[in-house]
Parts: sequence; structure tokens; C-alpha cells
Amino acid sequence: MDTEILRAVSRSFYLSIRFLPTQLREPIALAYLLARTTDTVADTAQISGSVRMETLKLLSNGVQGTASRDVVSELIASFVSLQENASERELLESLPDCLSCLEGMEHADRNDIRLVLEKITSGQMLDLERFGNPQEIRALSTAADLDEYTYLVAGCVGEFWTRLCFRHVRQFSSRTEDEMLALGKRYGMALQLINVLRDAGSDLRAGRCYFPEHELSAVHLTPLQILSEPERFQPIYRTWLENAKAGLMSGMEYSRAIKNRRVRAATVLPALIGARTLALLNASGPAALHRTVKVARSEVRAMILRLGISLASRKVAEAIFKRAAEAKENREKILAR
Repeated sequence: MDTEILRAVSRSFYLSIRFLPTQLREPIALAYLLARTTDTVADTAQISGSVRMETLKLLSNGVQGTASRDVVSELIASFVSLQENASERELLESLPDCLSCLEGMEHADRNDIRLVLEKITSGQMLDLERFGNPQEIRALSTAADLDEYTYLVAGCVGEFWTRLCFRHVRQFSSRTEDEMLALGKRYGMALQLINVLRDAGSDLRAGRCYFPEHELSAVHLTPLQILSEPERFQPIYRTWLENAKAGLMSGMEYSRAIKNRRVRAATVLPALIGARTLALLNASGPAALHRTVKVARSEVRAMILRLGISLASRKVAEAIFKRAAEAKENREKILAR
């Protein structure tokens, strides 16, 4: 597994995965690289939506083992030169190696990777169907549509993580597998919802509105008006902020049940970063739609250091989470566009 590519194409995930024992690190890293590959294909705007859709279908078949690895790799090669980011180009070029690694995985891990990639890819294709015309800002119809999206691209990852941990980590959890699957699903959905909230402005400018049309209609707001009248949009935005906070609480509950300290550290870190992100978004108010909001690297390093020193103590993790969630806006940590 090429850890340099993993490090280059991920920010917080690479930090989390370093905590994991080897038996978990390999399948989780591979699944992540494959998911990032499908995501890169889906986001290559220079290619028409219909071609991206067909490419995703073939790529999905390649992951499932029903399409030739050579054929899939040859098609993906046409996307490489279109990537402005060198790391994304390297990611696509590494696809043959990733598919080869997948074939070499033990049966149960390979099946779980294929299952989670099937769901992720279906979510990406659904996105292309819904937002096929970037010249027109379309909104999802209902809250159920947003829940479906966050499950397909991230909630299923919480389930995937849980299955792997129960299989590979001795005495993984103090709770049952069914309980952890449910918590992991809600946790993953919350992390994706945070991405939706953080990227709301850029998504709208790209013609994508993940906020339900019926909620916008209730306050006589169209997707096109959100950027020009962000104050009117705030009640809807803050409701989804609260939903994301509730989902992160499921993540904290999930991490508390984990007995292995290394796995607990890897699992809780996204919740800590997520809590801080929500605090910054909340403090930014309407301006969050017009600038990039993200947690400073120095803050993330401090979280990792405290987790490491305390050996991922539950008490310390809870303290970091509480402090992150209650933190006030620090303008040096919000990067203006």
C-alpha cells in the first residue's frame, strides 16, 4: 500500500489511520484509496456527466471483479491528465495496484471492501443524476434524500469499519455488533453532513444544493437565493448543524465502547475535528457560505498529541470534544477565500 499517496490525498483520515493496528490499516486504507478514486472520477468536471457515469459503472464493476482490470485502468487513464492536482493524478495512476491489492485480500475483507465501494459508488452516481446540469442550481427534494446521500457515501463506511473491527480486533467493544453498527452508521452520516455544511457555498456555486427543497419552500427561499440572502437561510442551516452535532454524539458513544486504545484513538479523532469544525461554522454565521472554514493543522496536532499522551483515555477524549464544541471563533483559524 502506497502510504505517500494516502497521505497526499487525505488530510484527517491519514492522521487517524496511523493509529490503527496493521491488520486494520491495510483493508481500510485500500477501501479509502478506491473510494477517493471513484470520487475523483465523479468530480472531473471537464468530462460530461454521462461519460463520468459510465466510467463509474465500469470502475464499480472492476472493484466487484466483474470487469477486466486492464480495461478499467485504460479507461481511467483518460482522466489522469485532466487532474490539476498532482496527488490526484498519482491516485488514478495507482488504480491497477489497488485493484491488484484487492484481489490479494483475504476473502472476508475483500467482500466487505466490495460491499462498501458498491454503496459509495451508487451514491456518487446518484449525485451525478441529481446535479447533472451545473448551470442550474437544484435542491434535494426531502430530508430523506439527504439522509440517503450521507448514508451511501459515509454512513456505510461506519458499518464497514465496525465489521472489520469486530473481525480483526480481539474484544473490540463492550457493546454488541448490532449496536455498534447502528452507532457507526449515524457517526459516518454525521461526518458527511459536516462536509455538506462546510462546503455549502462552493456546492451552491457548482449547482448543487443538498438542503431539502421543502424546507426552503417553507421560508419562501429558492436555492438560487441562498447565497444572496444567507441570513434567511440561517434557520435551516442551523437546524442541520444541530443534526450533525447529534450524530457526532453517536460517534463519541461509539468510541467510548471501544476497548482497544489505538482503535479508539483512530475512531474518535474525526469526531474531535468535526466538533471543532461545527463550532467554527456556527461562529461564522452567514459568512460561512462565502469563505473556507477548516480546523487549523496546529489544533489537529494538539488533539493527536493529547490523545497519544493519554493513551486515548476516554476522559481526555471527552474533554477535547467538549472544548472543541464550545470553542469560540478564532479568525486566524478561518481561512478567507
